[in-house]
Amino acid sequence: MGLRSINIPAYGRNLAQGAAQNGFGSLASLAMRVPAVYGPPRNVMSGPHFRHTAVLDMTDDHPRPVHTAAGLDAAYDEATGLMAAAVVVLDTNTLEPVETSVMVGRSEQRSVTGDTLPRQVPALVEAVSKLTVRPDLLICDGQGIAHANRFGLACQIGTLTNLPTIGVAKAPVIGATAEPGPDRGASAPLRHAGETVGRALRTQTGVKPVYVSIGYRIDLDTACEAVLKLCPTYRLPETTRQADQLARRGLREFLDAFA
Repeated sequence: MGLRSINIPAYGRNLAQGAAQNGFGSLASLAMRVPAVYGPPRNVMSGPHFRHTAVLDMTDDHPRPVHTAAGLDAAYDEATGLMAAAVVVLDTNTLEPVETSVMVGRSEQRSVTGDTLPRQVPALVEAVSKLTVRPDLLICDGQGIAHANRFGLACQIGTLTNLPTIGVAKAPVIGATAEPGPDRGASAPLRHAGETVGRALRTQTGVKPVYVSIGYRIDLDTACEAVLKLCPTYRLPETTRQADQLARRGLREFLDAFA
């Protein structure tokens, strides 16, 4: 796999054009100049109006079958400021890889809470836009609506790619839940401020649960069903595991090439 160094003087414009050509929806909100780095596309997701507009399409009344699922993850080198964003698309029946995408570039933005984009979002969206297949589901290593402002990483990625997206986290950042039963498939609602924002889902018998929340254009039952299917052996979905490995390997190989 060839790894690419990203040096894009008109990042947003090129990304929007490439995404539209490949059927990934409109990314016109990213059409701005970000020289030679990933992010920050400022104010793309700031303010209540954007969140309200996006939340209108958080769920899908007619969810499609999930035949392919893509895991998204990023790896960082703090010494150089370089970041590798990786996407791994798997066949959900065989768990065999369908396609992968790795983008390597420099991030100048610190991860923050609130309305600004986390530093990995532009790079992950760019990696998704380079895919030649359209995944049925994107799975982020983080939160969807189970987030302080109800608009976590999975919501942001889903909104910008116009693809069904969920978050699968190792721990909740808001809310409370009862402990699910000990067996694989047991679950309990994750609730915050009187609302169900996700679900604690035990993917392996006797192992700590993961926390699933919807991000965009999917319902919670479909999300949990897909997560269980992608966890035949380990606690985390195979999509997340492979994306994490690919991002780490991609960053390491890139750094080694210029050592």
